[in-house]
Amino acid sequence: MSLTDVAYSLYERRLLRQLAGKPVPAHVGVMCDGNRRAARAAGLDDVSIGYRRGGDKITELVRWCSEVGVEVVTLWLLSTDNLTSRPPDELGPLLEIIEDVVDDLAGPGRSGRVSIVGSLDMLPARTATSLKASAERTEDRTGIRINCAIGYGGRQEIADAVRSLLHEHASRGTSIEELAEVLDVDHIAEHLYTRGQPDPDLVIRTSGEQRLSGFLLWQSAHSEFYFCDAYWPEFRRTDFLRALRDYAGRHRRYGG
Repeated sequence: MSLTDVAYSLYERRLLRQLAGKPVPAHVGVMCDGNRRAARAAGLDDVSIGYRRGGDKITELVRWCSEVGVEVVTLWLLSTDNLTSRPPDELGPLLEIIEDVVDDLAGPGRSGRVSIVGSLDMLPARTATSLKASAERTEDRTGIRINCAIGYGGRQEIADAVRSLLHEHASRGTSIEELAEVLDVDHIAEHLYTRGQPDPDLVIRTSGEQRLSGFLLWQSAHSEFYFCDAYWPEFRRTDFLRALRDYAGRHRRYGG
């Protein structure tokens, strides 16, 4: 073990002592940003190497969350914008990496239930089938809930929720006028991808960017935010513990 590793190990222990007895977020959302930039910063022409390293980081983060008692983690792995903005020679390998990551999270010996949140109909059929199969293998598991946001956009989610709500009430014979009389925020929340789950207490974004970019738009109304300069593949356990320490030190007003 190098001196740097020893120093980080001692620092992590210090952070854990500082977190003892402090509130832990029940739901953490993570915007896993900076994979391409990490590859380019390392002088790599093949940005898929950055995505692969970022994929390896996912299982580490899930373990860190489990260790401190986080109940739900939502990982933004692919946005709806990515599906249209990434060139085919980059998007293809990225989708394969995402399939591998989700398959690993659902593999034997792993704990936690995996859910796919996003518009699967926007994904290639092979990818959608693979993701569904992986998630189904974990349906009876207990422990941490792992939401993999793939083909995800916050505006798309809200539009899908409203569409689902309208279809449900139409099937009951409810008129638009009758629905308008009773419609409230809870009706829409019941049709979100994350329905039945707590809203995120803490949202972490890596890579130094300080914007939401459409991540959990509805659910993050009262979330705390933590922005980290490290690119996602370089995100360390110390960075995660710092985010928790920052969260624990805040006084949450829930919009008040």
